[in-house]
Amino acid sequence: EHLIRTYRLWHEFLPHIPKDARYTLGNKIDALLVETIESVFVASYLPRDQKFPSVQKAATKLDLAKFFLQIAWEIKAIDNKKYALISEQLNEVGRMLGGWLRQITSRSKSAEHY
Repeated sequence: EHLIRTYRLWHEFLPHIPKDARYTLGNKIDALLVETIESVFVASYLPRDQKFPSVQKAATKLDLAKFFLQIAWEIKAIDNKKYALISEQLNEVGRMLGGWLRQITSRSKSAEHY
């Protein structure tokens, strides 16, 4: 799964973040990514008509992780190369979650017409 691969990449970067940022921003980003994984996992087991809140929560947590990652990059806690690599992966996960949300909402709208 793409999200797990992205987390593994982040987990490789985390020890290299300076200590003053690792235990604040680094841990915050880490927790948000874990919560994203958790929400996706939960959504995958829910009936179709109950998936939306979990997928939406995952997308929100992912966006927050991206926001805090940008701050980490701006304060130079993460270098340009690592930031570009992880951002690319997070953006891809975001596109996947967006597609899942669109799929869920279009199915529920089409179901209303029957």
